[in-house]
Amino acid sequence: MNVNLRFPEHVKNVFIRLTIVFGMLLITRVLFYFSNSNSFSEVGFMDFFWGAWFDIITISLYFFGYVGLYMLPIPLRHQAWYRILFKVGFLALAGFMLFLNLIDISYFPFTQKRSTADLLGTVSTGDDFGQLIGTFLAENWYLLLLFIVLIFLLERLYRLSKDSKEKSTLSTLQFQKVNWIWFLLIVPLMIFLGRGGTRPVPIGILDATAFTSSQNTALVLNTPFTFIKTIAVEGIEQKNYFSIEEEKKYFDPIHTSQPANILPDSTNVVILVLESFGKEFVGILSGEESYAPYLDSMISESMYFEYAFANGKKSNESIPAILASIPSLTANPYSSSQYGDNDIHALPSILKENGYSTAFYHGASNGSMLFDSFSKRAGMEFYFGRNEYGNDDHFDGHWAISDGYFNPWSAKKMSELKPPFCSLLFNTSSHHPYFVPKKFRKFTKKGPQEICAAISYSDYALRLFFDEAKKQDWYENTLFVFVADHSPASYTSQYNLRNEMYRIPLAFYHPKGLIKPEKRSEIAQQLDVFPTILDLLNVKSTYYSYGSSLLQGTEKYGITHLEGSYYYFNGEQMMIFSKDQAQNLLNFTKGSVVTENELPNYKDVIKERENRLKAILQRYSRDLVSNQTRVK
Repeated sequence: MNVNLRFPEHVKNVFIRLTIVFGMLLITRVLFYFSNSNSFSEVGFMDFFWGAWFDIITISLYFFGYVGLYMLPIPLRHQAWYRILFKVGFLALAGFMLFLNLIDISYFPFTQKRSTADLLGTVSTGDDFGQLIGTFLAENWYLLLLFIVLIFLLERLYRLSKDSKEKSTLSTLQFQKVNWIWFLLIVPLMIFLGRGGTRPVPIGILDATAFTSSQNTALVLNTPFTFIKTIAVEGIEQKNYFSIEEEKKYFDPIHTSQPANILPDSTNVVILVLESFGKEFVGILSGEESYAPYLDSMISESMYFEYAFANGKKSNESIPAILASIPSLTANPYSSSQYGDNDIHALPSILKENGYSTAFYHGASNGSMLFDSFSKRAGMEFYFGRNEYGNDDHFDGHWAISDGYFNPWSAKKMSELKPPFCSLLFNTSSHHPYFVPKKFRKFTKKGPQEICAAISYSDYALRLFFDEAKKQDWYENTLFVFVADHSPASYTSQYNLRNEMYRIPLAFYHPKGLIKPEKRSEIAQQLDVFPTILDLLNVKSTYYSYGSSLLQGTEKYGITHLEGSYYYFNGEQMMIFSKDQAQNLLNFTKGSVVTENELPNYKDVIKERENRLKAILQRYSRDLVSNQTRVK
């Protein structure tokens, strides 16, 4: 048998084409790293080595069908239509993979994780995608140009693999024998690689933590991998660490409010959700230059928390946490997951039962991030968005009605609610693309990052809200809650660390000073807002919550989830948990990692916190699957 029979042309072609894709993924990985290097620490050769391994796995997953069909012993490879079909298929698959990787070069700073299939849900909700795609392309035109160049290179390099235009001269028996041998070698190899080797279960997103630090998992992963691994995810994996009796010893989400009797009965409440107001830009929290002087002044007159944490990195993860005290502990945000229509008994519903009227205010297009539908499920009677505002002269052209107009309008609109009322105002202008209307630019302050001016403008618009609110009859009988939805993308290494990237403002203010102004050092999180408001409003209720009232003496903690790892804040330590066990501890107040030599000193601490977190995850998974996320 000659050389061509030992290593046939079509086998060479498969090897060449897959090598081309591997090279392209390597290029985009390097670009991803250099574009987001501040988000990673102590990067070494092995991060790229394991990244290459994940690229090989991903190529095997995407091209399994392509290779399987191409390797089938059918004597059609010389046909023009057959050659065109496989060329187009190659360019489509490879192009899609490159497209996903290129998106995260720009999008990763906002989420600090590789994009997953929930990206489809995000861009297809409301008019967000249509409004922002033009802005995204304008700001990232170089990525579009790079995508075109890479597609051109793919097509040119594809020509290195040539299917003969002549029909095979082998006899039918020889053709079948040679092709079946190679089919039975290559296709099982693709399966082997796609599973990640000889693993009992196929490799997944969280397995990246076994190859690198939790800070660098996004560098080892690639976006086509995280996308395909979540596109067919049907639900959360149900955890079974303990018996139900033992689970309750560590965690129980059923709570009972304890009226604080600090404020009068029937006090109104206004929750101000501040888009992207991370600790980094709030001087009273960071101790650095402030881009939110008005918020600083309000916090200084409030009960506020030095160590307050967001429970996610996306706006649509924050609202379920704040209103329903339900975190997003899976790849997809709770509200856009298959559990988003679970039966819940959230803060607005409880307050409605106690005579409150309720409303949600958000200047973006109605349907944005499912806020209108989730707020209704949470018990909000009214929703006021861009449609209800009714004046697109104040639309910023990208995202929403600009804060300088929408905020004071909302303050007036709240006067139409029957008191007592619960309202939530979610500002928008500190959201990318950070547009500041010309009229307001003289009131804003620029800084080293593009977002600084937008934070400064939104802070000024917050002042405008209060200027208008103070004119309303309801103002002096209102509890105000300041809380950010998440921290923003940052160009600094410090605020991309896991112990810093979730730090946000959280404060409770009353105009008559009935809430004592003080800085408190215990841990607080978005999940605690709902329970704390119930206590402050003197509302008696038994409720379902993953947080607890900040006025009660229960153990305080914080929890977040990112790319298969859980970050559990308790005491002064952040525990990193993945693959069903604690991986390490870090002192989040000082930023210092507990060394391997010191770990034995924390053995009991780790075990205690590991058990608590496992109980939380077990209850969370069971209740989501069984639709038991409320008190029955």
